[in-house]
Amino acid sequence: MTDGAAPVRVSWERYFMNLAIQAATRSTCPRKHVGAVIVRDKTVLSTGYNGSIRGAPHCTEVGCLMENDHCVRTVHAEANALVQAAHNGVRLEGAEIYVTASPCFNCFKLIVNAGIRTVLYGEFYRDDKVLRFAEELGTTMVHLGLVERPPAP
Repeated sequence: MTDGAAPVRVSWERYFMNLAIQAATRSTCPRKHVGAVIVRDKTVLSTGYNGSIRGAPHCTEVGCLMENDHCVRTVHAEANALVQAAHNGVRLEGAEIYVTASPCFNCFKLIVNAGIRTVLYGEFYRDDKVLRFAEELGTTMVHLGLVERPPAP
């Protein structure tokens, strides 16, 4: 039974970030769970999460492979979403990507070269270089946060 109040409908941005958060639940690296969703015209084109190379054991099975304080066993969520789109022949020009954590510089380069010009992220993760290059290249970076913020008064 409800009190008659209409349910709160989330914004498109929050909807797609929530999908990225859900994708992150598939992550197989215990160090950081990251999810990504690529969208154009309010339509999901591709998703990804950080996990091992196809056919290789996962961090959850054999442990993380650490180099310079990073696990290098996994393919990042953004790269997996880009690969999934390529595998399925999906054009990404003009799309936007929702990621639970801002991309590393390597993923940022792939995102831009795929034709994606807007990156919406839940939390900032480590690399100020991404923000500098985004500004220089005209790539829009939007910090949404991982949870919905209350509306401004």
